[in-house]
Amino acid sequence: MKYDLELDVCGQVCPVPALKTKKELRKCRPGTVLKVITDYKPASESVPRDLAKTKHKHLDTEFNEDEERWYIYFEAVK
Repeated sequence: MKYDLELDVCGQVCPVPALKTKKELRKCRPGTVLKVITDYKPASESVPRDLAKTKHKHLDTEFNEDEERWYIYFEAVK
């Protein structure tokens, strides 16, 4: 998936990935696609769930087996 910005939250556990994602999306212009990278499986579920309480759109979540990383994509909405 195409994206504009990348946020690496590997090594961090909940709620830090969601908090950092919200903070980063607040700085983005509308329409910006943010790729969040995590190596913590619970964050792959909790970040989209927590961000569902905002206006930002969860576009997709992908798992990369080779790197054991989850890629979570959001579109910034103001």
